[in-house]
Amino acid sequence: MDYKGKKVAFCTLGCKINFAETSTIAGSFTEVGFERVDFKEKADVYVINTCSVTNQGDKESRNIIRRAIKNNPEAMVIVVGCYSQLKPNEIGHIEGVDLVLGTQEKFNILSYIGKIEKKDTAEIKTTHLANIKDYHKAFSWGDRTRSFLKIQDGCDYYCTFCTIPFARGRSRNDTIENTVSEARKAIQKGFREIILTGVNIGDYGKSTNENFIDLLKILENVEGLQRLRLGSIEPNLVKDDIIKLVADSKVIMPHFHIPLQSGSDEVLSLMKRKYSTGLFAKRVQYIREIIPHAFIGVDVISGTNGETEEFFRKSYDFINNLEISQLHAFTYSERSGTQALKIPLKVDMEDRKRRTQMYINLSEKKLNAFYEKYLNTEQIVLFEDQKNKEGNMSGFTENYIKVEIPYCKAFINQLIKVKLRSIQPNGNVSAEITD
Repeated sequence: MDYKGKKVAFCTLGCKINFAETSTIAGSFTEVGFERVDFKEKADVYVINTCSVTNQGDKESRNIIRRAIKNNPEAMVIVVGCYSQLKPNEIGHIEGVDLVLGTQEKFNILSYIGKIEKKDTAEIKTTHLANIKDYHKAFSWGDRTRSFLKIQDGCDYYCTFCTIPFARGRSRNDTIENTVSEARKAIQKGFREIILTGVNIGDYGKSTNENFIDLLKILENVEGLQRLRLGSIEPNLVKDDIIKLVADSKVIMPHFHIPLQSGSDEVLSLMKRKYSTGLFAKRVQYIREIIPHAFIGVDVISGTNGETEEFFRKSYDFINNLEISQLHAFTYSERSGTQALKIPLKVDMEDRKRRTQMYINLSEKKLNAFYEKYLNTEQIVLFEDQKNKEGNMSGFTENYIKVEIPYCKAFINQLIKVKLRSIQPNGNVSAEITD
């Protein structure tokens, strides 16, 4: 069917894999004639790619859905993503929603829209978790200077606090050959930097009898790729050979994002994580030994069921003593169907928020200390096509320091040598051009 003259708008919530998948879905719309417009504009179709990691994610998804309906009550409103797979009926009961598509169905979205007509009740299409087996390739384009390349989907870990395995199914991936082909497509679109993303990227190769490090070795030699950055990778999977490869590579950036979740072994056991604090500390120590300038970002959750004040203090002290660069702190949110709900000792919400704020304050301290090390040094920055309210553009150094300079159109998507000068009130580092 030809949809020439019709307008479609997208809104993406949650993780980088969602952004990659939205770009792929958006591309299928433009191929059949749709014009993609900003989500704030009046469109014929609104597609909301949701997140359901926390209760806040669910709430934000519902707010965005209602915003689309308000933008144009006559538009077709389609909801996809993890929230759609986990709670399709909850979404279907929102007045004005026309179509709810699960994890597999969202990639066949065009087969469901028909003549773009409002429905009396929402149509719900999902696949049972056990039958979610297909892998759908994706990479982001059109809205950022860097491209998020999806290399893996699903998860086999079933941590007690997490719903992602129930939303995305078992761990699976495409072949190295096909994944590299997608990377080349991103490069052909003009991207200089690719960020590898997935639910559990270190698990890459499980469904094709390949492995993650072999993928990295091939990707770093792809012609035209100047920067390759790793997404979040589990502590038990970021092994010494991967760290050594990053240290020796001129293409793979010195940047690690490693989810810790708790610095208490007791809480890690309750979460059913696959490592100890001892292993995590060894990973950080080895990175610092052979890549001393590397950026190390860490995820942590506060207030999970079973986290006593003693366990929290142990976690805080452990993280405080780690030579990391930044924390991403999350407040625990109960998720239906997870095993964490069976763990005794529920932490009061005010205590959860207090602990989260302590982590946030610690993160600011560590990030500031990391940035200060590199003031008055020369760095290479890839600048984004964005201008802030001060009239500046920003970009990242190889080791993920966020840098600001006065906006210059000629610098967009260019690797520019700068000298880092000072940390600004907004937390970014001001710089001057040295080329």
